[in-house]
Amino acid sequence: MLDPNQLRKDLPAVVERLALRGVQFDTDRFGRLEARRKAVQVETEALQARRNALSRLVGQLKSGGRDASKELAESQVIPERLRQLELDLSRVQSELGEWLMTLPNLPHASVPPGLSSDDNVEVRRWIPPGMAVDARGCPRAFPFVTRDHVTLGEAFGLDFESARKLAGARFMMLRGPLARLHRALAQFMLDLQTGEHGYTECYTPYIVNGSTLLGTGQLPKFRDDMFWVTKGGEDEEGEESPQQDAGRGGAKEELYLISTAEVTLVGSMRDSIIPERDLPVKLTAHTPCFRSEAGSGGRDVRGIIRQHQFDKVEMVQATLPEKSYDTLEEMVRHAETVLQRLGVPYRVVLLCGGDMGFGAAKTYDLEVWLPAQDTWREISSVSNCEAFQARRMHARYRPESGKPAYVHTLNGSGLAVGRALVAVLENCQREDGSVVVPDVLRPYMGGVSVLAPQR
Repeated sequence: MLDPNQLRKDLPAVVERLALRGVQFDTDRFGRLEARRKAVQVETEALQARRNALSRLVGQLKSGGRDASKELAESQVIPERLRQLELDLSRVQSELGEWLMTLPNLPHASVPPGLSSDDNVEVRRWIPPGMAVDARGCPRAFPFVTRDHVTLGEAFGLDFESARKLAGARFMMLRGPLARLHRALAQFMLDLQTGEHGYTECYTPYIVNGSTLLGTGQLPKFRDDMFWVTKGGEDEEGEESPQQDAGRGGAKEELYLISTAEVTLVGSMRDSIIPERDLPVKLTAHTPCFRSEAGSGGRDVRGIIRQHQFDKVEMVQATLPEKSYDTLEEMVRHAETVLQRLGVPYRVVLLCGGDMGFGAAKTYDLEVWLPAQDTWREISSVSNCEAFQARRMHARYRPESGKPAYVHTLNGSGLAVGRALVAVLENCQREDGSVVVPDVLRPYMGGVSVLAPQR
């Protein structure tokens, strides 16, 4: 959530930075809310001062034996007016808070202008040693007909038909060697992030309540992009829960399938004050993720690039504000290490203001090379949200001296497992349709070095 104090102190700068994201801030609405807030506060302060003055005056009059009935009558109506003003202030603050919940984070000063992916800026690219490149600086095409991941995967256990019977379109079922390769990728990523990069592995819920999503920024704006369920049955003690009415028409609690483990890892710090000595907090988790892809516009209908259910290894850090941009660069390197160990080409792209996620102040995307598509495709997104999520969640740290302050939260894919599977299949394919298993995955594959098509 945006900082209301920043809006009051430097509104033109906020308006300008939101415009970099293509968002027009309603300054007239904010002005009206601020005028109401100030009027209420001015009257409240005046009444509080008058109440104190009357209290002193009544005491003086009574001690002098004089009549204080007029002053007492005036003082008795003040509490009711103060209660009304308190309600008025609460309504103004509630309207402002609900509005701010719908506004995205402010872009960092280093974020390039632009409204679409066409305006993103390539920072660097990595090509495995010895791999030839073409005139564009992209990996040279194979000297044989390139198969895409669907054609390759079907020979190793990729099964869309069974998934379609079970759940419909945009789901997959993996069998045999492909299921094992998928699992190997996730295990390798977790072992790397925990063993070498210092993250603590977590197992988290896959279903969360609305307040968790409100805190991390998925609600209220992106509800249509999520899957949700209605809580039913009995509570943990076997009693009827307060959210339901045993089929008698009572309200039921809405719960949501997570779209990323960022939701649970960041959300675990809600309503907490972390000692400064315990920062940074570094968490990782391997979870399924669920997205309705309501805004995908029918893109990537072939294959497993864009699915309703997919797996991801997520990285999250909470850190001191003055260290968060160094942390962002560190987390990008953590994601890059995965791709370098797998030996697949990728590039790092700095997103423009209009292409960033809702809660991000600055984002890098890692895009892996997919030879069958002859293009780069996103496989990881790493963002610094600054205090945007922490303010919504009341996640703070306690300095060695001074008052608690908001932490900065960062998140990144380390990586999307399904897209890593696509990258390995397409980049490690051979002319006979077999796929070479990257060295780092072989210990997780029982020593298997090559996947051969099942005849």
